[in-house]
Amino acid sequence: MKHKTIRNHKDFFAAPDDVHVFVVRTDCFVVKTKSAKKYGDSRYGLVVTKKNFKLAVHRNRAKRLLRDWVAFNEDLMLPDLDYILIAKTSILNIGRENGREMVYNAFKQIAKLYEQNVKNR
Repeated sequence: MKHKTIRNHKDFFAAPDDVHVFVVRTDCFVVKTKSAKKYGDSRYGLVVTKKNFKLAVHRNRAKRLLRDWVAFNEDLMLPDLDYILIAKTSILNIGRENGREMVYNAFKQIAKLYEQNVKNR
């Protein structure tokens, strides 16, 4: 299943009453989640800022890497969460396999946090 991307600026932010906000930090990116608009419509968004990546080639490479890593691990994305990945400058030094493993671990950690949150409700 191919997930859609978040394109609208306001969709990158979680609502104040959103109960499914989780944050997982890695060495080269941060993953934030929020509730999807409707169940089964999971999306992902990429944040690669000019402040952190001065050159366009670096911003484009960071986005390309993140898209590849997400596509490889998209079966781990929960159907009722939107995922926002925020790149750090160290992403340019990570290889494809290591990046895929980092996203795998981050998505697994989010699934674990989600499960704990659902049990505690």
